[in-house]
Amino acid sequence: MNQESKNIEVVTQELLAREPLFHRPEFGTSREDFERMMSEEFWEVGASGKKYSREYVLDVLEDRHRLEVREHWLVTDFACRRICENTYLVTYQLEQDAGRLSRRSALWQFTPDGWKALYHQGTLITA
Repeated sequence: MNQESKNIEVVTQELLAREPLFHRPEFGTSREDFERMMSEEFWEVGASGKKYSREYVLDVLEDRHRLEVREHWLVTDFACRRICENTYLVTYQLEQDAGRLSRRSALWQFTPDGWKALYHQGTLITA
C-alpha cells in the first residue's frame, strides 16, 4: 500500500509518532538512524533563525546522543496537511523543559524506504 491510499488520519498518526523530529528514541539514536530519517536534501531553520545543513544537524545529533538523553517534550496543536503526492506538512506547538515554547513545522515525504524528513523549523514563542 502506498501512502496515497492511506487516509489523512492514518498519515497524521504516523507522523505524530515521529515528532518532535530526532527526539523519538524508538526510531533510533545513532548517526546512521538519523541519516535514515532525513532526505539527502534535508535542512533546518533553528529557533535562532539560523539555517543548518544536513551535515551540521547530523554532527549535533551525534554529539547530543553520546550520553543518555533525558528530555521532557509535550506536543500539542498537532496538524497534518497533504502538500502533494506523498509529501506532508506537519505543524505543532512544543513545550520543552523549563517552559520553553516553540512552534514547529516539518515537511515529510513517504519514500520506498519509509518516511524521510525534508525540512524542519522551530520558532520560539515569546510572551
